[in-house]
Amino acid sequence: MINAIQRAGIEHPWAHQATAAEHALDGESVVIATGTASGKSLAYLAPVLSTLLDGSEAPNGRGATALYLAPTKALAADQCRAVRELASPLGNRVRPAVYDGDTPFEEREWVRQYANHVLTNPDMLHRGILPSHPRWSSFLRSLRYVVIDECHTYRGVFGSHVAQVIRRLRRVCARYGAHPVFLLASATSADPAVAAGRLTGLPVTEVSDDASPRGELVFALWEPPLTELHGEKGPRYAAPPPRRPRTS
Repeated sequence: MINAIQRAGIEHPWAHQATAAEHALDGESVVIATGTASGKSLAYLAPVLSTLLDGSEAPNGRGATALYLAPTKALAADQCRAVRELASPLGNRVRPAVYDGDTPFEEREWVRQYANHVLTNPDMLHRGILPSHPRWSSFLRSLRYVVIDECHTYRGVFGSHVAQVIRRLRRVCARYGAHPVFLLASATSADPAVAAGRLTGLPVTEVSDDASPRGELVFALWEPPLTELHGEKGPRYAAPPPRRPRTS
């Protein structure tokens, strides 16, 4: 796995990526709450793919599995492409597959039996996977990680529904003897550990110290001049910008 990451041009992970991966490999659920483009995907993909590689030595070639949940089908498809690119040097030991409403029926049976990294959304988990859990028993029995991307989108009434789906997933997994670790990611969560704990029903470790490099940030405040124009209920308008002359 280290060689695959280095082939992608990454020599050393940033501190928050290494910390999140260590918690995951130690069996602790963790939420990665760092800025946009701070490498959150690699922080959870490193432990997930490493575990899938270790499990590929099983007789059925699928000794460990992982489930990725995204709020949209487009995000799941993008993540699947990223996983395939990162894991391309590893051959067929990592077999990612999207399972959603657009997946052809003839492919769904292959996903159930052979994919070890399934990417889907909460709706498909609720409607397509959990009601048919006996057909997914080999996948659920080996489930080691559940990744919940963009977890800040699961709030309000929608978030409470998704939280119940996650708890149902945990109950079904426990029936098959699995207790997966949850890895969550968000760039805009105000209180990541508390929000992630409410969503999963588990204690979640927070990693929020962003160690990725950032350029200089400058804030500028500008107060436009007032004019003699007045709007509704008396507020004065700022002077409009001068118009550029037309050219023929």
